[in-house]
Amino acid sequence: MSRHDPDVIDSVEKAFRLMQCFSAQQSRMTVSEAAQAAGLSRATARRLLLTFERLGFAESDGRSFGLTPRVLRLGFGYLSALPYWETAQPHMRALADELRESCSMAVLDRSEIVYVARVPAARSMSITLSTGSRLPAYATSMGRVLLASLTPDELEGALEGVELLPLTARTVTDRAVLLAELERVREQGYAVVDGEREEGVRSAAAPVRGRGGRVLAALNVSANAGRVSLEELRTEFVPRIVQTADALTLELGWTGLH
Repeated sequence: MSRHDPDVIDSVEKAFRLMQCFSAQQSRMTVSEAAQAAGLSRATARRLLLTFERLGFAESDGRSFGLTPRVLRLGFGYLSALPYWETAQPHMRALADELRESCSMAVLDRSEIVYVARVPAARSMSITLSTGSRLPAYATSMGRVLLASLTPDELEGALEGVELLPLTARTVTDRAVLLAELERVREQGYAVVDGEREEGVRSAAAPVRGRGGRVLAALNVSANAGRVSLEELRTEFVPRIVQTADALTLELGWTGLH
């Protein structure tokens, strides 16, 4: 039980906080490293890591710990329950094949987007993303589509405490400018981002809605700026992305499209 909230169990909160510290950049950690990363005492981190190991969620070589494939069970339950998981795949593959660029789908988790499906392009790109990857919403086309779908109160909560960092020289870092851009995205029904998250990568996204018209996810196509001009992205890619997102929306039961 939490000292601050009687409905929250502190040990569970600490366990998930620690588990989320593992990443591609830090796939293995000693007890001391894990404690520092999670902001826990060394004794607490040690007990949690040993518990993870006992349950099969982590393994140890005697010095450091790393997560095991069993942790995928925690995420797959969510993915398999998504109403559009199987429906989206053929649409995304057809769009990726037609445009010869990668196609992705993401949902919003507070101030970040989380990739829930991805069909890579046959050709290579500098950006490497996969299911489960997370990116800041404010600098991505899918993030802006998802942020634009929120109510004013929800949007304020999503951006609360978020520092708009200049990820590239093109990144929008002024909150007023970002809010104006989100209003434009809301009105036009799609978002276009040009090199704001990564130099040389352009993308466009559109919303996928469920029953009642609520935005469930965003669908996008990303392309190398050397292959696809901004004009081509707007005039040729955007209509097909919107059409594909609308087709998914119709399959999911929302018929209120304009």
